[in-house]
Amino acid sequence: MNALVPLPVLLPLCATGLSLAFGIRLARFQRFISVAVLTAVLALSVILMVAADRQGPLSVHLGDFAPPLGITLVADRLSGLMLTVSSAVTLCVLVYSLGQGMTDRDKETPLAVFHPAYLILVSGVSCTFLAKHDLVNLYVGFEIMLVASFVLLTLGGTGPRMRAGSTYVIISLFSSMLFLTAIAMTYAATGTANFAQLATRLADLPLGVQTLIQAMLLTVFAIKAAVFPLAAWLPDSYPTAPAPVTAVFAGLLTKVGVYCMLRTETLLFPGNRLGDLLMAVALASMVIGILGAVAQTDLKRLLSFTLISHIGYMVFGIGLATREAYGGAIVYVAHHITVQTTLFLVAGLIERRGGTTELTRLGGLARAAPMLALLFFVPAMNLAGIPPLSGFIGKLGLMRVGVADGSAWAWVLVAPAATSLLTLYVVAKVWNLAFWRAAPPGQAATGTVLESGDDSDDDSDAGPDDIPGTGDEGIATARRPEGRAVAATLHERAVTTTSRLPHPMVAATAATILFALAFTVFADPLTAYTDRAAAELIQRTPYILEVLGR
Repeated sequence: MNALVPLPVLLPLCATGLSLAFGIRLARFQRFISVAVLTAVLALSVILMVAADRQGPLSVHLGDFAPPLGITLVADRLSGLMLTVSSAVTLCVLVYSLGQGMTDRDKETPLAVFHPAYLILVSGVSCTFLAKHDLVNLYVGFEIMLVASFVLLTLGGTGPRMRAGSTYVIISLFSSMLFLTAIAMTYAATGTANFAQLATRLADLPLGVQTLIQAMLLTVFAIKAAVFPLAAWLPDSYPTAPAPVTAVFAGLLTKVGVYCMLRTETLLFPGNRLGDLLMAVALASMVIGILGAVAQTDLKRLLSFTLISHIGYMVFGIGLATREAYGGAIVYVAHHITVQTTLFLVAGLIERRGGTTELTRLGGLARAAPMLALLFFVPAMNLAGIPPLSGFIGKLGLMRVGVADGSAWAWVLVAPAATSLLTLYVVAKVWNLAFWRAAPPGQAATGTVLESGDDSDDDSDAGPDDIPGTGDEGIATARRPEGRAVAATLHERAVTTTSRLPHPMVAATAATILFALAFTVFADPLTAYTDRAAAELIQRTPYILEVLGR
């Protein structure tokens, strides 16, 4: 069983090579390889999660180097759950992107870049979840993700995407430099970067040195998780990207940062020395994030601010530093990955149906597209924490732990549960503006199709940036088959609208909704599993022994 541990990292990397080799001539083979590999990764993740729960942590020492030398991959309960959730989400997003025609079909471009970059991203995420025995290997996993994300974020090369990508690149490079500095300081102080050895050696350092290293690592992970006040980059970076890219970034990549915070705080820095600081940033993230969402009229920016707000709930659980709190935080991470991804996928469907995500220019979608209304309503209520959905289960668990803790900070954090009411207000505003009210005159959501010119090519897989005659400036439209139109207004990119949404996009979105609803249906087994995962995190000993091979 241990031999299966490296496969979630290696399979996407091997598929990347095949995708690059055959993608030019055999685009269908490229798509088949991507879907088949991610399906296999999902199956492997489920197997590893079940095996880690029954047998304890699984490990493999690559190159047969004895610890702490070489690279050791470890799958325990927490990493098994995160692998399963992330694999399911990335598979659904891939299917969604195939329906939208996300691959680059420009004949002047020698390679279709979307699939290779996406597979590398998946490999980087898996590497981060599994290569947690060593700070250096954790850094490598982050860099694999970042290299792929730079490509995905700027797909199409439009002006807004390049500007947003530049911001993302600068912030990412800064956090990477900070991470390297933290690793160097840790190695200088302890003589190792191995987690299992650090778990014992850090306790022998002076308190000030321990606190400095802890603060450095928390800062790095907080930037990647978009914790306030280190989240200013997120609302400007994500909304300009293509819908599938935005969905997987917002739903998954920020949670990788939360995962690393959870892992390092329990393994390397037990005792909750910076608990008050974590509580303070959790409070700020909850309040500032949701207030920012209230002020937005663009759906993608609105969802980006709700993301910042709900990261605060996860940090709240980490700050409480008890088994029950860690379990509640893990539940909320799994829930939020699926729900946030789903909402960004729905935002892509709304943009495709209505031609925009600007709420003031939308309306009438409940009547014109009732299926789309249902696809938004269910995850929106889940995000707001309406009983008995998983959002309510996660928040209730964290609030109960806060009340039981009884500290001043815990009560301060329990009080902003009122932010859930503001989340409900935000999603209700979206529902009222985009779905419930009458459509503005001439809006594509009413079924009106903008058409002009002629299009002799029926390339239904082409993305909006592949349509000739549409750009970032001026107004341009192009006739599309099956009631489609491409419309670009001043200073906006071209957007493909259609009265019939592609079935793969709808099916993939519905699958993520069902996956999130499964957290409600199987709430008792899920919370029991996360409770065992939290207990394993606190014990530390089984993990240390597995990494050191004892």
